[in-house]
Amino acid sequence: MAALGDSGNGFDREFSRSYGDESAKIGRFNLAVFGKTGVGKSTLINSIFGHDVAATGSGRPVTAGSHFYFHDSGRFGVYDTQGIELGQSSAEVLADLRQVVEQQRSKPLAEQIHVAYYCVRSTDNRLEPYEGPFISELHKLGLPVILVLTQVPRRGDEYHPNTIKLAQFIFEAGLPIYLGRPLLTNALADPTLGFAVHGLQELLDATFDAAPDGVAAALAAAQKIDIRRKREAARNRIALAVSAATAAGASPIPFSDAAILVPIQMGMLASIAITYDIDLDVALAASLATTGLATQAGRSLVTNVIKMVPGAGAIIGGAISAGVAGSFTFAMGMAWREVCEGIAEGKFGVQGALNNEAIKGAFIAEFKRQFNKRLKGDSV
Repeated sequence: MAALGDSGNGFDREFSRSYGDESAKIGRFNLAVFGKTGVGKSTLINSIFGHDVAATGSGRPVTAGSHFYFHDSGRFGVYDTQGIELGQSSAEVLADLRQVVEQQRSKPLAEQIHVAYYCVRSTDNRLEPYEGPFISELHKLGLPVILVLTQVPRRGDEYHPNTIKLAQFIFEAGLPIYLGRPLLTNALADPTLGFAVHGLQELLDATFDAAPDGVAAALAAAQKIDIRRKREAARNRIALAVSAATAAGASPIPFSDAAILVPIQMGMLASIAITYDIDLDVALAASLATTGLATQAGRSLVTNVIKMVPGAGAIIGGAISAGVAGSFTFAMGMAWREVCEGIAEGKFGVQGALNNEAIKGAFIAEFKRQFNKRLKGDSV
């Protein structure tokens, strides 16, 4: 196996394999979206997940002859009724959905529908007669249903009285919806009228609460508005890798022989890249630019620490190696998280034309800071 950071086809193959393995572990969050034409479903989904539910040609029927389409993009899947107006064919949609849900229940969690959004445009000021029964039927299928009021006008903290009236009506109707009340959102700002984007974070929080625990990592990777959740998911994956690396280091191996750590660290890097929605080719190029630097800096820093700890040189192959392995892996993970977050935010240029020197600088600065701090704490 290639040493971590070596260039060439060996590293490419190993990283690509790790990326595929971690992608399968993280899985996919699948959302079903309902509502009349024009309620703003696409704008809502695009604002939270960065993918257009109505993208032309991106859907495929879930079942043969189905009117239910599955739009798949990385960690995110959308089940959407294409070209169907619910008021005219809600029975057909429900029959189709029932078939989908029943078939998917026997499949892995990543293939199932996890949450349903039912969208109502606030300015319509009412529910259609068929919408309450439709929502009840969704609930009977075992889907957690979040009722979303879209295009909600708000100035400051003030909502339009008609919006409050509609929300109160829905609450008093006792529909089987998450929290028992609608969530008020506006996904597209209107500077002319003074309406800002609002309510998306509350909707995302509700989605995390309503979704099965097993898709939390996929949902963290899929969403685009809460960097805190991505950081938390990355930190959890780093902790897992550190634990494995520390256990590997506890069985005496010289630090220079890092082969046993390569799959642990490679999986960590791939998982974090997926969490930040970094494409394989981009993640591979960035990892080639950084991991060799980590190995060089790590050896130098370890040598310095050994000089500061009396007798450490005599046990470098034993007890201290566990601390070294864990510290190296932690620092690499934290530095890589910094790089992935920067790539996702466009700090290093556009994906496909990244500034590798800027990436190297950011990576090595964070690596040294984290490695020094952790290793000294573990070793003294």
